[in-house]
Amino acid sequence: MQITAQMVKELRDRTGAGMMDSKRALEETNGDIEAAITYLREKGIAKAAKKQSRIAAEGLCNIVINGNEAVIYELNSETDFVAKNQQFLDLLDLVGKTILNSKAANTEAALALTVDGKSLDLILAEATATIGEKITLRRVSRVVKNESEVFGAYKHMGGRIASLVVVNGKNEVAKDIAMHVAASNPRFLDKSEIDADTLAKEKHILTEQANNENKEAVKPKPANVLEKIVEGRLNKFLQEICLVDQAYIKDPNQKVSDYLNSNKSNVVSYIRLEVGEGIEKKEEDFAAEVAAVSSK
Repeated sequence: MQITAQMVKELRDRTGAGMMDSKRALEETNGDIEAAITYLREKGIAKAAKKQSRIAAEGLCNIVINGNEAVIYELNSETDFVAKNQQFLDLLDLVGKTILNSKAANTEAALALTVDGKSLDLILAEATATIGEKITLRRVSRVVKNESEVFGAYKHMGGRIASLVVVNGKNEVAKDIAMHVAASNPRFLDKSEIDADTLAKEKHILTEQANNENKEAVKPKPANVLEKIVEGRLNKFLQEICLVDQAYIKDPNQKVSDYLNSNKSNVVSYIRLEVGEGIEKKEEDFAAEVAAVSSK
């Protein structure tokens, strides 16, 4: 029987299971929705799906490297406690090795990979069922370097923050830059990467700030002076967000570019991940929750 997109959608809506798992369940049951639901429950996927509405904003980031290829990714859980669990750590390791040994370069491709006949998506769903917390994979990136380049990798607090850099230079320089990236969180490599919208937005904000300050000043400054003030603040802002212009974390008296030049090195690329970035975390009011339960 042909499995249609509408059938997959219906099964997903009723169970909360992933698209690939729903399609597989329908294939295994010849398109029978009820049988497919039973199939998913037997596999523990439907049970796990009940947890899909929860927010998984904890977990760990990780980096795995083999030769000229590296993978950096984030595996999320609901609590920091579970992220320290050995089962979660083993899963983190399995995910990394599986992705690295494939050609997957993003999260979608990674979830479609198979281990012993099971998709990574299914393995995470089963882990969600057995661990008791929602487990999700996101922000998978594959980095390939040239033979003459070196990787620098750094993890802070076991993986709360992870950074991966590619450097033309020495291994120790790459490691130092990876540590700096983790600590200083640059938004761009250099000024050439900054988009026009970011520049325009920041200049507008700084201009409004300067104008407001000028309105309250005892002796207002002329327009040409205000323009120079805005320009100075904008340059300071750019230095703070560009990796090569930041004060070097191990020696704030010099810029990162100075450190790189003194070691005849340059940064080709970098990636920094911090657990939970971009996830809107649910604020828990424990006192209110206890009061609500007690009143029942």
